[in-house]
Amino acid sequence: MTSAPVTLESIQAARAHIRDAVALTPCPESIPLSEITGARIFCKLDCFQRTGSFKERGARNALSQLDAARRQRGVIAASAGNHALGLAYHGSLLGIPVTVVMPKTAPLIKSATCARLGARVVLHGETFAEARAHADALAAREQLTYIHGYDDPAIIAGQGTMALEILEQVPDVEAVVAPIGGGGLIAGLAVALKSLRPQVRVIGVEAKATASFQAALAAGRPVPVECGHTLADGLAVSIVGANAFVLARERIDHIVTVTEDQLALAILRMLELEKMVVEGAAAAPLAAFMTGTLPELHGRTCVLCFGGGNIDPVVLGRVIEKGLVADGRLGRFTAVISDRPGGLARLAQAIAETGASIREVNHDRAFAGADVSAVRVVVTIETRDHDHLASVLRHLRETPGIELPATET
Repeated sequence: MTSAPVTLESIQAARAHIRDAVALTPCPESIPLSEITGARIFCKLDCFQRTGSFKERGARNALSQLDAARRQRGVIAASAGNHALGLAYHGSLLGIPVTVVMPKTAPLIKSATCARLGARVVLHGETFAEARAHADALAAREQLTYIHGYDDPAIIAGQGTMALEILEQVPDVEAVVAPIGGGGLIAGLAVALKSLRPQVRVIGVEAKATASFQAALAAGRPVPVECGHTLADGLAVSIVGANAFVLARERIDHIVTVTEDQLALAILRMLELEKMVVEGAAAAPLAAFMTGTLPELHGRTCVLCFGGGNIDPVVLGRVIEKGLVADGRLGRFTAVISDRPGGLARLAQAIAETGASIREVNHDRAFAGADVSAVRVVVTIETRDHDHLASVLRHLRETPGIELPATET
């Protein structure tokens, strides 16, 4: 939308533009997260914005700078969801028509909410790149202003306002850890933090399935990467923003990647320890701490940026189970037992002796082998942790009448 550079001054101006329209979100200290990470953890909760995402900051800043003619014609953007939500909400407040183009794979909760907020929602393509191409075509045909979700300088400056709040709320902050998708948030944070407090470390976290920023660092410029499936749909960007990359590359101190299991476990930890629902992208900073890949931050005062809470409730249920598996609290094994009366009871008794709980048992008689008196059962159990699960399996292998494969886990 604009080619103005992003500076501390433009970020401070953005704060003035959005002050009365975007929430000043809390940044409380978390005792439970501090205990499990070994650092002094504060949580910047931009998931508490009206639309559940930090994207409101940039959206409001960009919309507030449109001239009268552009406001009347309206704006358009391609978005996996949160940028679209921010534009839809603040466009409705400012009386600016908003069109959002989403890939067909976008979470249903986000597309439905955009429509409820008054935006025209167009579902097109399977990937963000396909949605973006269609949005560009619509912008040209209908003379709409395209607002890039993570590379427009007005967007980046708006996201950078989060850093100004963090420095006021946690004056002794030593590191800020934020997710990286297209790079707009990390770029805005880095510009503000390194301008005002250069000693504060800026740590970026990418999903392993969509590590576009690290690919750009390796190539020396933004390059497209193939995006795999990820719980962090907000980070699923195939190429990092050109402006964001230039701004952030020399200001970020460290970048780490996290896996899908680590993201799921971080979402579960937030739900259990903080009683808070966050989406996959927002969970990335905590996931990075929990992997042990940030030992240099042990004992340091750190702010984790929880930028969004818009996770599909159906997906949340699956994520919780995936997190339980990653945590060793949900296990599954196959056993061969007698199909005569008492066979299943002996298995249940053996499991009960270990303190585990049976969640589900499925019988498989057709493929149990030549012995028609035997049955194969697939059992899902609830355990305390990985060690407990391993002890359950050891006990079952030692129990007469129960056969488990030697490599069963």
